[in-house]
Amino acid sequence: MKALILGGYGNFGARICRTLAADPDIELLIAGRDSARANVLAAELGPRSTGLALDLGANDLSRRIAKLDIGVVLHTAGPFQAQGYAVAQAAAHAGAHYLDLADGRRFVCDFPAALDAAFREAGRTAISGASTVPALSSAVVDHLGAGWQHIDGIDICIAPAQTAPRGDATLAAVLSYCGETVPVWRGGGWQAGRGWGGLHRESFARMKPRLSALCDIPDLELFPAYYAVRDRVMFRAAVEVGLSQRIFAVLAALRAARLIPSPARWAGILNRLGGLLDPFGSGLGGMVVRVTGVGAHGKLAKAAWHIAADNDHGPEIPCMAAILLTRRLARGPALPVGAFTAAGHLALQDFTPEFARWGMQTDVEKN
Repeated sequence: MKALILGGYGNFGARICRTLAADPDIELLIAGRDSARANVLAAELGPRSTGLALDLGANDLSRRIAKLDIGVVLHTAGPFQAQGYAVAQAAAHAGAHYLDLADGRRFVCDFPAALDAAFREAGRTAISGASTVPALSSAVVDHLGAGWQHIDGIDICIAPAQTAPRGDATLAAVLSYCGETVPVWRGGGWQAGRGWGGLHRESFARMKPRLSALCDIPDLELFPAYYAVRDRVMFRAAVEVGLSQRIFAVLAALRAARLIPSPARWAGILNRLGGLLDPFGSGLGGMVVRVTGVGAHGKLAKAAWHIAADNDHGPEIPCMAAILLTRRLARGPALPVGAFTAAGHLALQDFTPEFARWGMQTDVEKN
C-alpha cells in the first residue's frame, strides 16, 4: 500500500516515516513543500521511499493523490487548530483512506459529522486524532475502567521532556488557546477554564512532581459523553522546568485580560528561548491517566496508568497510533468505513510493542 505522509520530514512525520519504512507492506511517499528535504529523508530510508513536493493547499490536491494511486493519506502537517478539512476531502475524492495527528478540539470533534458521508460514499476509512489524544488516552481509559459500572472522573497529564525536540508548529498549537476560555466538564456540568491557567502539582510514578496547567484538547469534549462521565474530565500538560510553566501562566493571565495578542504568534521565538532552559531539564518525559468510578462489584475504584520515556524518546508516543492504524489499513484487520475520531479504535495492548521498542516503562496502580 502506498502511504502519502504530508509533512513527512517534520518533527512527527519523519519519525513515522522512519518506522514505516521498515514495513514490507508499505511504500512511502514523503511529501511537503520542500522537495529537497523530502528527497534527503527518502534517500536515507531506502528504495521503498520517495520524496516529492506537494502543497496541502493545492487546488488539484485530490487529482494528484488519485494520480499517485495512494492507499492512505497521513496528515502530520499541523497546527490543526486553524485548519479546515480540505486534505481529508481530497483524500475521500481520490478514493484514499485518511489519518491525521490532529489535537485541535474543534477539528477532531467536528470531523465525523463533516466527513462521514464523503468517506462512506468512497468506501474508505478516515480517522482524526490518531495520536496521543484521543487514540492512546482512550485506550488507557478503556483498559483501566474495563468492567466498571460507571466512571466518575478522568484526569490526564502529559509531561514532555525539556530536551526533547519540539517544533514551532507544535508550540503554536498549544499556545493557540493560552489565556482563552476552555469549556471543561466538571461537577457534572460544563464550566469555564483558562488555557494554561490553574496551576496544579502533578505526581508521576517514575518522575519528579511537576507543575501542570489546563490544555484544550479533544478529550475534554469527547470523553464526558463517550464514557458517560459523571463528575469531571481534565487534561493538563506539565513542562519539566517550573519557570516555563509559570511563564505560560503569566502569558495566559495577560491574554485573558486582553493585554497581549495571542502568544501563538510568538511560537518561534519562544521555542528558541525555551532551549536556553535545556541545561535545567532532562530527556525524561511521560504521561499519567487517572480514572475514578464504581467498579464491577459496586465499590469505589481508582486506577492510574503511567508511562515514562527517557532519552528524548517522548515524541515517539504521538506517532504510535498513526503507525499502528497505517499498518492495519495495509494488511488488516479491516477498519470501519466512514469518518471517526480515534477514540476506541486501538487497545492499550496494541501499543505495547511500540513502548518496548523505545525502552519506555509503564506502571499501573489500582485500588
